Amino acid sequence: MDLESVTDELYGLRPDRFTAARNTRAAEARTAGDRALADAVRALRRPTLAAWASNLLVRERPAEARSLAALGDGLRRAHQELDGERLRELSRKQHALVTALARQAQQLAADAGQPVGEDVRHEVEATLHAVLADPAAAEEWASGRLVKPLSAPVGFAAALADVAPPARGRGTEEGNQSRSTGEPPAREQRAHDRRERERRERERERRERELREELRRAEEEARAREAERHRAQADQERAEAELREAARRVDALAGELKEAQALRRTADEDVRAARRRLQEAERAASEARRRASDVAARARRPDVE
Repeated sequence: MDLESVTDELYGLRPDRFTAARNTRAAEARTAGDRALADAVRALRRPTLAAWASNLLVRERPAEARSLAALGDGLRRAHQELDGERLRELSRKQHALVTALARQAQQLAADAGQPVGEDVRHEVEATLHAVLADPAAAEEWASGRLVKPLSAPVGFAAALADVAPPARGRGTEEGNQSRSTGEPPAREQRAHDRRERERRERERERRERELREELRRAEEEARAREAERHRAQADQERAEAELREAARRVDALAGELKEAQALRRTADEDVRAARRRLQEAERAASEARRRASDVAARARRPDVE
């Protein structure tokens, strides 16, 4: 037994089975005399439902996990290159793939005997967005050992740092063509270069505007999802409070029922005792009436000489 294999085993279990299995493995390591391994195993944290469902995707759907990682690489590259057209194309794929994978995670959880709700599915989606935005998050998710869901940087801001201006490929080609057909006068060349720079600048500004618009929409969506997550969390907290109150009421009613059953047993015993007393009283009364009847009969007979 080693830490790597134990960790892989534990994070493949449902969260409700994690703690007992972890404690068992830690006890086995301690019995075997490996105190360091026992302490390391006991330090492993149980994953949340959303983290566990995200781990299921990596373990059960490796091809889809690789597709998501490749899409993340393409998205980050499009952000860095300010490629608006490519960014729009990949963004459409992003939303479709994230939605599909989150639903797959929800189904995998149900198949594993642990159904999860919409709030967990939204947390899985947030984790997948983080995987797309951040290579470090992608690597962490690929281990299949998440403890809690991940969060993406809003608007992929980290991927946009130090964006370089677009290359001058086309202008260089045109310059080569001009030189191949005879170099124009210096004034015309300068004017040509200026127009080319202005054209490239306008193109760069257009692409930046498109990218800012994409970022704005992405940030709005992220804020909407975050607000939805907060609402879902509030609903969950209310439901848990109602469940605790219902459990408290059930305990109280169970106590009242137990007391009522005890009172009923006492009442049943009292009824049986009263019936016995009534039967005895009726027998005694019948005997008394019989004796009275005998006495009356003797009193009506004439005295015997």
